[in-house]
Amino acid sequence: MQYISYYPSPLGSILLAADETGIMGLWFEGAKYYAAGLCGAAKEKNTPVLERAKEWLSIYFSGREPGFLLPVHMSGTPFQLAVWEILKKIPYGKTVTYGEIAREVAGQKGILSMSGQAVGGAVGHNKISIIIPCHRVVGANGSLTGYAGGMERKVGLLALEGVDIRRFKIPTKGTAL
Repeated sequence: MQYISYYPSPLGSILLAADETGIMGLWFEGAKYYAAGLCGAAKEKNTPVLERAKEWLSIYFSGREPGFLLPVHMSGTPFQLAVWEILKKIPYGKTVTYGEIAREVAGQKGILSMSGQAVGGAVGHNKISIIIPCHRVVGANGSLTGYAGGMERKVGLLALEGVDIRRFKIPTKGTAL
C-alpha cells in the first residue's frame, strides 16, 4: 500500500509518498515528474515513516543537516539505482558534476567511460528529491544545469546548504528548467 502526505516547505508544497519499506517519493508541487510512480490508490495518511520524513525536512529547511537517514524504497532501472546510490553519498553543502558520477558508475561497471548525459537522465528522474540529493549535481562547465523541481528551487536548496551560488552560471534555457 502507498501512503501520501504533504509538507509545506519554504520553497513550495511537497508531496511525500511511502510504503511499508520507506520513502518512495518526494516531489515539489509542479515538478517535471510530479508523482511519477505513484499509484492512483495511494491513501492520504500520516504514517510513522512520513512523520519522520517531515521531521527530517523541518531540520533540513531550518538550515541544518538532519543527521539521520530515512528508510527509502527506490524503484528504477539498475542504471538509475546505481546513479541514485551515488547521489545518496554526496555530502550536505557539497556539489559533484555529472562527469564525476559518470566516472564512478563506469568504474563500478568495469568500463572505460560512461555518458554524462545518461547520468543526467537518471539524476533527473530521481523520485526522492532532497533526501536523495540530485540538487547537488552540477555541470562541469560551472553551470547549475536543470532541476526537475525548478531552477529557483535548486538555487534555494544549495544556498540553504551554504553553497556559494555565485560561482555557478544559472541557465535561462534548458530541458529541466
